[in-house]
Amino acid sequence: MFKNTISNLARIREVAEVLLRYGFEDVVTNTALRRLVSQSRRLSWQRADRQVFETTRWERVRLIIEELGPTFIKLAQALSNRADLLPEALIDEFEKLQSNVPPFETALARQIIEEELGRPITEVFAEFDDVPIGSASIGQVHKARLLTGEDVVVKVQRPGVRDKVRSDLALLHELVRLTAGFLQKQGLANPEDIVDAFERSMSKELDYTAEARSMEQFRKLYEDNTTFYVPKPYRELSTTRILVIEFVSGCKITDKPQLLEWGLDPATVAENGMDIYLTQIFEFGIFHADPHPGNVLVQPDGIIVLIDFGMVGRLTKQQKYAFAGVFIGMARQDARSMALNFRRLAITAEIPDMRAFEADLSQLIEDFAMLDVQEMSMSDLADALQGIIYTYKLQVPGAVFLILRALVILEGIGKVLHPNFNTFEFVRPYGAKIIKEQYSRQNLLSEAEYTGTQLLALLQTLPADVRQIVRKISKGELRLKFELVGYNTLLRKADQLVSRTILALLGVGGLLFSGLTLLGRYSPAMPYYRGVPEITWWSLGATGFLLLVLLLLGTRRKEKL
Repeated sequence: MFKNTISNLARIREVAEVLLRYGFEDVVTNTALRRLVSQSRRLSWQRADRQVFETTRWERVRLIIEELGPTFIKLAQALSNRADLLPEALIDEFEKLQSNVPPFETALARQIIEEELGRPITEVFAEFDDVPIGSASIGQVHKARLLTGEDVVVKVQRPGVRDKVRSDLALLHELVRLTAGFLQKQGLANPEDIVDAFERSMSKELDYTAEARSMEQFRKLYEDNTTFYVPKPYRELSTTRILVIEFVSGCKITDKPQLLEWGLDPATVAENGMDIYLTQIFEFGIFHADPHPGNVLVQPDGIIVLIDFGMVGRLTKQQKYAFAGVFIGMARQDARSMALNFRRLAITAEIPDMRAFEADLSQLIEDFAMLDVQEMSMSDLADALQGIIYTYKLQVPGAVFLILRALVILEGIGKVLHPNFNTFEFVRPYGAKIIKEQYSRQNLLSEAEYTGTQLLALLQTLPADVRQIVRKISKGELRLKFELVGYNTLLRKADQLVSRTILALLGVGGLLFSGLTLLGRYSPAMPYYRGVPEITWWSLGATGFLLLVLLLLGTRRKEKL
């Protein structure tokens, strides 16, 4: 425990130094991080290196993240999907981050596989390619062949990555604790919650069995689909640190020349891909959250294959209806309906001025209603929606931003393959399906049953709760607790003002007393120094001490602000 504390302290000091190096002295000097910078370092740090300041503030944030390492890069990449938390300019910088991590030694990969499976690698694989086909911050991928003849890929977790991530997460928690007040003043209302959510996400990413479960769930959902395929995970050969998956060949979905060589119509491939993705969102409520071209393959027979299920998003039924309602309201040019569905979608939505909110949504509708179908862009719409979410501080599910990001990626893929690709035309039919499902007899009965159950539970507990309240009132034991928010700062400032006023009055009194002592008549025994009575010097010394205390208190207060 002590060793970890010392290690974190050294790492936090390193973070503070990096912040200073890139010109973020305001973050250090206005938070508890200033205590970790030596006095000599404070004096020697100058803004002489103007090259740093030729970049924007958000570019320097990205440079800091890159220097701090993989865990911080992953956090920034995760935050790049949260337009409700960060300004657009910072998100643009975070999207440039890449986890360029070299592969580790194959001997270590073999050792990890044997440790996890509890047997020699030759008893599992007939062939194992020593050269990895992919490498990332969490692990790397090798191609192999099972003894039974099936070609597979093996994901192997990096040695020591769990301890590294755990250490960096502890550091993040400590950094947030030290800088929480500053971050909140910058508009980041819940930094602790962000780190907690990231910690949960990293825990899932470090558990390869979670990815295997997601793949099996998708395989079950699409078992009857003839145009979409999910590779098979070998659960009996997979653990939290290794994942064995069926190897599937194909070309990237954006490889238009290869599609044409196979006799496939690129436009049809694009339409099939979009339909597959929209069914994931609007029918199943579970979707592949990273559909970039490298994760979407096409086979010679036109079957689309998704790989890498490390990032999967989920929507509840109510979130699905609300999200669809936002698009439906926009299509109908109904700003009030959009606002209502935004509030239903949000986890917390304290909108102080609903009229202004509806007015902004109405303006968004007008901006897009005037565009021709070919001019409409999912990217522009996503930016506009995310801008409104950020402006009004709506806390919406993270899956919403993953969907918007994925739709933008898919639109880019579609425009490569399809000359007239338009995302909105594909989304429109699903809006009608959602309305039909939402108001279907089965769903209405389900909602009525849920409401009835909740009401019945309330009626069952209500008599006992009322009796308990009446009993406490009759015995005089009922307590009402009020919590006044925000008055602590006012009381603290009032206390500081009173203290300083008292010290100031004492100081003035001391000066007046010193002046009066000069006018006094004293016995010959009174010592004099430079013609001034000793009592006057003592009075001036006490007054000077009080003024020094007052000055120190004022300096300390400035440091805390």
